[in-house]
Amino acid sequence: MKLHGLFAAALAFTVLAGIPANAVPALPSFTALAVADPNRPADQRALDAERKPIEVLNFTGITRGWKVVDLMPGAGYYTRLFSKVVGPKGAVYAIQPVEMDKVAPKNLPILRSFAGTPAYSNVMVLVQPIAQLDIPKGVDMIWTSQNYHDLHDPFMGTPDMARLNKAIYDALKPGGIYIVLDHAAAAGTGTSETNTLHRIDPAAVKAEVTAAGFEFVGESDAERNPADDHTLPIFDKSIKGKTDRFIYKFRKPM
Repeated sequence: MKLHGLFAAALAFTVLAGIPANAVPALPSFTALAVADPNRPADQRALDAERKPIEVLNFTGITRGWKVVDLMPGAGYYTRLFSKVVGPKGAVYAIQPVEMDKVAPKNLPILRSFAGTPAYSNVMVLVQPIAQLDIPKGVDMIWTSQNYHDLHDPFMGTPDMARLNKAIYDALKPGGIYIVLDHAAAAGTGTSETNTLHRIDPAAVKAEVTAAGFEFVGESDAERNPADDHTLPIFDKSIKGKTDRFIYKFRKPM
């Protein structure tokens, strides 16, 4: 029986060795599988064309077993994707500031409707005042998408950005990743358009985050749009969903 098994294994190896490498279909990545998750609602799937989730997630470096914080998660577009990529040994903390919940109350019930369910058992929702964020410690990545600019605005209490970015820095493990994805404002405008156009100058983000001790790793142009001249509010019908968005990747030094 042992000889028979060895012969079968040898035969299988010989057959596979004779197949050209390009004839063997590549297995889908964890990011591709996350995007294909049948539990994702149709309205979120409809955003994939503009948000390029596979390209964006691959840029972050997220992988199995990671512990991830989705800061200001909206209706959980990325929360669901993170959940599937990190898998059952990972964890996703969707942190919704109290201040954000007051102006966008529809999102929290959506988050709670799927967090902790069998399909997303590794997702936990946390609701906290922005000035007293208690971020889980030792996480691999903290992510914020299209909301960093809001942190400069009166409705959020205009929090101390130096303190907030330091809290994010302290929560990450050494080598941990901080991702900021946001709507770009014109160069040189700093934070002056955060409450009017809901945009922020990428240079202002880089300056604030690196001041907390982070290293700037690089950026992705997956959601860049050179046709956006940065003069319109992000909710303007002519540009909504098509704004020029930058994605910056920072790292806590080892």
